[in-house]
Amino acid sequence: MPRELSVVSPRSACPACHKPIAAYDNIPVLSWIFLRGKCRHCKAPISPRYAIVELLTGLLFGLSYYVALHGTDAAADPESYAVFAVASKYAVCCFLLVGLIFTDAETKLLPDLLTKPGIVVGLLFSLVVKMPEPPPLLFQNELSGWTLSLANSAAGAIFGSAFLLGIALLYQAVRGVEGMGRGDVKLMALIGAFLGMWLTLLVLVLGTLVGTIFGVLMIVIVWRKRLARRRARRAEPPALARAKAWQSATLIYRHFQIPFGVFLGTAALVALFCGSRLLNWYLGFYK
Repeated sequence: MPRELSVVSPRSACPACHKPIAAYDNIPVLSWIFLRGKCRHCKAPISPRYAIVELLTGLLFGLSYYVALHGTDAAADPESYAVFAVASKYAVCCFLLVGLIFTDAETKLLPDLLTKPGIVVGLLFSLVVKMPEPPPLLFQNELSGWTLSLANSAAGAIFGSAFLLGIALLYQAVRGVEGMGRGDVKLMALIGAFLGMWLTLLVLVLGTLVGTIFGVLMIVIVWRKRLARRRARRAEPPALARAKAWQSATLIYRHFQIPFGVFLGTAALVALFCGSRLLNWYLGFYK
């Protein structure tokens, strides 16, 4: 999608020699193993990312069915359509998030062709699979049943996207530069539509926490490298060398875009499968 190439036509081809890939060379995971990670024609290396994404997607699809069968209200009647509906919702959410995570990691882009339809699909799924109860006082005594589920989905989408948009606009107003892409805003709307208000809040907390830790670790790693370089090349007092190396390391944020969508998407996957348990564990401290 970032390369503006169709996934339908023309058929899959080697990026190096552009030879069409035969069906038997396009079997998920297995073909990459049999070909030893190389094109059959030109022997150009094939990134292991293809096999990793395929394997991860398959595992998440299997986990979606397992959770629908054993970890939800649908498990009470395994023969009903409810198991299929819940598994489908989880699988579609995983499909969208995996694609967005890996695309953002490589290109720093979150394609609208995944986020915008994903928002709509998430809202529609709330009419088929009931969302968890929204926070207390939200829609209380006003809505019930499927209307409450849809309202919870819409509230999650609005809250998640509005929260990030507010931060982005505030940062831009204070610093005069764009600090967060609008793709992250649409990603949070997608996540909110699938997860609802409670789990959207959890995703924001987890994603921000992990993203902050990643950013701090990057600065520390760069600082250590710059400090070692200054010590090797210049005879500077240790305190001055540390200060200048730290100043140089903190400039990384002016030139490097942190793919925040990776952390939000990963947090959403955690919340999708474990969010309710995490919330119940945390809220247990207040009982």
